Amino acid sequence: MATTFLSKLSKIFFLFAIYCALDPFKHSSISKYPDFQTYKIDMPPLSSLPKERDHENLLQNSEIKFLNEVQGPESIAFDPLGRGPYTGVADGRILFWDGTRWNDFAYTSNNRSELCATKSSLLAYLKDEHICGRPLGLRFHKRTGELYIADAYFGIMKVGPQGGLATSLTTEADGVPLRFTNDLDVDEEGNVYFTDSSSVFQRRNFMHLIVSGEDTGRVLKYNPETKETTTLLRNLQFPNGLSLGKDGSFFIFCEGSIGRLRKYWLKGEKAGTSEVVALLHGFPDNIRTNKDGDFWVAVHCHRNIFTHVMAHHPNVRKFFLKLPITVKFQYLLQVGGWPHAVAVKYTEDGKVLKVLEDKQGKVVKAVSEVEEKDGKLWMGSVLMSFIAVYDLP
Repeated sequence: MATTFLSKLSKIFFLFAIYCALDPFKHSSISKYPDFQTYKIDMPPLSSLPKERDHENLLQNSEIKFLNEVQGPESIAFDPLGRGPYTGVADGRILFWDGTRWNDFAYTSNNRSELCATKSSLLAYLKDEHICGRPLGLRFHKRTGELYIADAYFGIMKVGPQGGLATSLTTEADGVPLRFTNDLDVDEEGNVYFTDSSSVFQRRNFMHLIVSGEDTGRVLKYNPETKETTTLLRNLQFPNGLSLGKDGSFFIFCEGSIGRLRKYWLKGEKAGTSEVVALLHGFPDNIRTNKDGDFWVAVHCHRNIFTHVMAHHPNVRKFFLKLPITVKFQYLLQVGGWPHAVAVKYTEDGKVLKVLEDKQGKVVKAVSEVEEKDGKLWMGSVLMSFIAVYDLP
């Protein structure tokens, strides 16, 4: 009896494996990508990840502001006069809160046709983002008041203090187009340091980038004097947020797929070199420096055993990707499960100072950026239609 059962089970498994290999009905999440490849992600052991937790779920004390008034506010910025917030939203606009209402401030695309009209779902914007633009990282130059923008499709741009249509600064480096410009920071001289998360996938396919683990990401520098863009680091797996240190001698950026913070030195004996300064609780997004020189990192959710196993076994991951499961579900599995916001404050040397969480995702379901201003944390997310504000004690 047992032998018969095992024989039937092995046949079923064999047929299932053939189905996954052939994907005859094109129901898998990678059916439209015949050349899709998965890559090993050298994720550190779960035992080495930070042990600090927020057992009180303090982020659940956040105030939800502007519900359904802003769709997918990735980055939060305040201008040199303290006005704002400013934020880029899913339809390609950059909005400005004047204290009473939201105003259109800037655009990265001159196409404001019906394609860019308000939609009911955040994911519905993805198919037209390359036309309407998708502003991600935002930074103001403290002296000039110009707003620098990392648009996922149009590269690095800037717009004057009065807003309007942004002008392009750079769209390629070393002959390779910027395909997924993600985050940036700008120094006093106007040098822009930024991340290009992939040379293969664009933002509208960010879920495929995450489940692939491919390593064509770069960290780059734009020089306003020479108009040249140079590659500082290459062969990265989903480089994401980037922020200059308080004294401008270095910047720290997030390595998304691996889940760690890396410091790149701009000045001093170590100039031109980089080092890992911290491992992260999970999949990071943006990073921002506060007035004290510490860094707030937005983390989508904690890693789990499944995520770790899939990272180290790309062939097994590809087998799962051949299952008739949506890419959204596959993405959730890869980042650690159902999204829940984690905000972590680090020193420049990678020491954990504070962890804030909403483990159940009851209030702050996801977070892309944490901006500290006047004793408050302003949190945006590309996955949500609100801004969460947390009062620091």
